[in-house]
Amino acid sequence: MQINPVLVEVERSGFVESRHRGAAIGLDAGGEPAVLAGAPQEPVFPRSANKPMQAVAMLRSGLDLDGELLALAAGSHSGEDFHVEGVEKILAGAGLGAADLRCPEQWPLDPETQQEVARSGRGPSRVRMNCSGKHAAMLATCVAAGWPTEGYLDHGHPLQLAVRAVVEELTGEAVGAVGVDGCGAPLFAVSVAGVARAFRAIVLAGNGTPERRVADAMRAHPQWTSGTRREERLLMDAVPGLLVKCGAEGVDAFAFTDGRAGAVKIDDGAMRARTPVTVALLRALGIDQGAPSALDDLATVPLHGGEATVGAIRPAPDAFPPPP
Repeated sequence: MQINPVLVEVERSGFVESRHRGAAIGLDAGGEPAVLAGAPQEPVFPRSANKPMQAVAMLRSGLDLDGELLALAAGSHSGEDFHVEGVEKILAGAGLGAADLRCPEQWPLDPETQQEVARSGRGPSRVRMNCSGKHAAMLATCVAAGWPTEGYLDHGHPLQLAVRAVVEELTGEAVGAVGVDGCGAPLFAVSVAGVARAFRAIVLAGNGTPERRVADAMRAHPQWTSGTRREERLLMDAVPGLLVKCGAEGVDAFAFTDGRAGAVKIDDGAMRARTPVTVALLRALGIDQGAPSALDDLATVPLHGGEATVGAIRPAPDAFPPPP
């Protein structure tokens, strides 16, 4: 098995104390590999980077959402109050409620909201769980398609069979393994390269298609796909026309309006490595907004010692050598 290269270094006081290996691929506007690192052809669980593909499958199956609520269905929200209101609206539109959700209870991901919920004497809930937008949309899809809502997370349910078919279509490859995601939904293993191809197909689809509707909703409402303060929202704000979705265990995937696309998987699952290497991959593909760039603040993560900045989490200097 190929050993993936170091993509990110953690430097403290001039000393590299940690390293994160991974695989990545960048596709040019024509869909050809332009940047390679490691073995992006190996299957991985993309985790929540699957969500745009899942949303496409739901629209094809009869889900009637657009705008903010479609972005929420394709996202991993932070549990802020407006996210909860959106989840409840999706459920109510299908004649359902929070009790129908089968995602686990969770505290909000947003630290400020989490503190507010705790101060008010409330605790974790299904609607605050970061995948509840997807789950609400899955339930609404079942109602629209005439499928049972009971067992909607079973991998043999018509909804999940439709999702699998779309994942295989958009990635251009067969699912390599089936697992269970943290939210309880089926999880389909595909390659890092396949994820990049899927995101490229989503942004390049024709106006009004399910794929393009998902891409347009997510790009227009990035705070609904992640949160007010999340890095994905900041990346999409920094580069207009960019679609970004992260996944647990160190996954990032993106596509630009002209068809350039990429995906990253950090071997050890370190989420802190995601954004710096994604910015480096964007820049290796020439996706930037000139200098000074809004990406500069996302290119590294500062490390602190006491009250001083003493280092950074940054891309390895040779993370993305030119292809042979």
